Parts: sequence; structure tokens; C-alpha cells
Amino acid sequence: MRILLIEDEEKLAQSLMRGLSKRGYAVDHLTEGKPATERLSLYRNEYDLAILDLTLPDTDGFAVCKNVRDMGVTLPILVLTARSSVDDKVSLLRAGADDYMVKPFAFQELLARIQAIMRRPEEIVPDELTVGEFTLNKTTHRVFRDGTELILTLKEFMLLEYFMRHPNQVIKRDDVLDHAWEFDFSSLSNIVDVHVKNLRKKIGNDGNEIIKTVRGVGYQFMA
Repeated sequence: MRILLIEDEEKLAQSLMRGLSKRGYAVDHLTEGKPATERLSLYRNEYDLAILDLTLPDTDGFAVCKNVRDMGVTLPILVLTARSSVDDKVSLLRAGADDYMVKPFAFQELLARIQAIMRRPEEIVPDELTVGEFTLNKTTHRVFRDGTELILTLKEFMLLEYFMRHPNQVIKRDDVLDHAWEFDFSSLSNIVDVHVKNLRKKIGNDGNEIIKTVRGVGYQFMA
């Protein structure tokens, strides 16, 4: 899952990025609202969630929310705010925010809010996916193949989840990169190929048949 974090408080931003990355999220970071609005407009399909600070140097979260919603951007937005009045909360939700958290907050609560928001996308994806012999649970982060648990790294888990959400479809390599890695990773990097290779090994001797390479395009997860 890929998150855009818009937060100008450097210490908080670095802390959130470290914590989210450890839990398998790919996080891009911006410090101002106008570049964030442009990024969300241009790359709206490459993010699963935006975490937006209400107070930014060049504008405020209200304007960012309203502007991206006016542009037709529908991805979930979680707002971080120091304001706790009912009027401010109502205004945030009316501007297009899906949820908000009042600073200071516990990181575990942020994780719970993210999980709650992502349980209600436009296209509902269940917490547990079953495709062929594979069962993947997003809540417990456990994967089984025909009853045998596969021990995966966070990136391998993200890749397998993405493949299982698109069984039998040819998935572009750049789409895989966009889903699981930060914005500044080059499409020329072989990082995707390395992780797919490792995932195939953990799947079993038939890993190359389960996750096929479509030359010049990407991959295909055979259900």
C-alpha cells in the first residue's frame, strides 16, 4: 500500500515514515499543500491513502481537501490537526476528509484509523483473500499455501497481495513498482525483479509457473 504524507513538521514526518515503513507501507513525503495537490491530481491512481496535516506553510488542509475533491480525486484522506473543536471537525469532513486525528496521537491509533479507512474503499477488498491454493490475511499478515504457512518479508507480502487481487491478469511492472515502492524509485531499477524472484522461491518449485513473467510487460499470477 502506498501513502502520500503531507506534513511540514520534520520530526513528526520522519517518525511516521519510519513507523509506517516498518509495517510494510510505501511512504512518499511532501511538506507543502500546493505540490501535494498537484501530485495527487497527476498520480491519483498510484496512491491508496493521503495523510494530510491541516496547517502547512503555503496553504491549509481545508484547501487541499477541497481542491483535490473538486478535481475528482477520490482516494481516502486522513487529516492530522491540532484543532479539536466540533466546528473544525465538521468543516474537515465537509471539505472531503474521510477521517481526522487530533494531535498529539498514539501511533497505534493512526494504524487502526488507516486500517479502518482502507476497509471501506469504493471496491471492497476483504481482509482475507483466497486464490487457488493461497490464502492471505491482511490483518494477521499471514499467508498459507494449501495449509502450509509461507514466511514472507513485508515487501513479498505486499507483492503477493497485489498479485492475488488481480489473478490471471497481466500486471505491468511499473504498476507493481508504483504499488509497493516510494515515488523516487526508478523504473530502471531491478528491485521489483529481485523481490519477485525471492517470492517465487518461497512459493515453491513451481514459483515461476505461479508468477509468470510476461516479457516486455510485467507479470501474471496464475490462479
